[in-house]
Amino acid sequence: MPRKSRSSSTLFTLIATVLVVLTLVLGISWLRSANWSLEAALQKIPDNVWGAIVGQEPTKTIDNTGFDLSHPKEYSTALTVLSTLEVKDKGSQNGYSRDKFGRAWTDTDRNGCDQRNDILARDLNNAVEDSRCRVLSGVLDDPYTLGTVDFKRGENSSSLIPIDHVVALSNAWTTGASSLNDVRRQQIATDPLNLQATSREANTQKSDQDASTCLPQPGYRCEYVARQVSVKAAYGLWVTRAEKSAMEDVLNSCPDQPAYRSQFVG
Repeated sequence: MPRKSRSSSTLFTLIATVLVVLTLVLGISWLRSANWSLEAALQKIPDNVWGAIVGQEPTKTIDNTGFDLSHPKEYSTALTVLSTLEVKDKGSQNGYSRDKFGRAWTDTDRNGCDQRNDILARDLNNAVEDSRCRVLSGVLDDPYTLGTVDFKRGENSSSLIPIDHVVALSNAWTTGASSLNDVRRQQIATDPLNLQATSREANTQKSDQDASTCLPQPGYRCEYVARQVSVKAAYGLWVTRAEKSAMEDVLNSCPDQPAYRSQFVG
């Protein structure tokens, strides 16, 4: 009888050792397939498996809100706020890089979801999100062009809907952000007030242009310029003479257009 117990114990130890070794081998292979990045490796877990692990439903449908329905704190008019902005020539581009504004799409508001997916969830109609805040599908009514873009998460399809910085980061850099600290610059890059889902074509066409050289379709110009003015006011950025003139031309057609308070500052 003791001999049988010892045999059972040895078998159990052997099985446990094999399982541990197998787990280690699979874990190493899993991390290696993601270039040793735990974050990237976690992204490879199928949604239904991840949902079972965390005890959540794999997908859910998000009610579209969009910027107009997100109720930012309004204050004064955009024209009034524009009149308070300093007018100066653009500064130098020297030293500018995207990295100066922090890691892309950092969860600055600390709600558990990265900023890109936050904005997709906000701006897409019928957005469907998985248990890790990733927007899987939806439809964008692009305010910049009035076009419609179907979104489906994927390696080749996600890029069809980029997130535009309403005040382009390079423009921010040359109008005061180069003198801000790292925290403030990252806030500019991730502030929902400065982020808008749009089509790839519109985003490419705009690039780093300001209001003096690039504006969206007429029906969205008042809102767009008001957001640019609000971002510049929130972060202490200035405008050029040409930029201010273009902004005034737009806002004179909608003098009651409100400016907005940032969620991050002021």
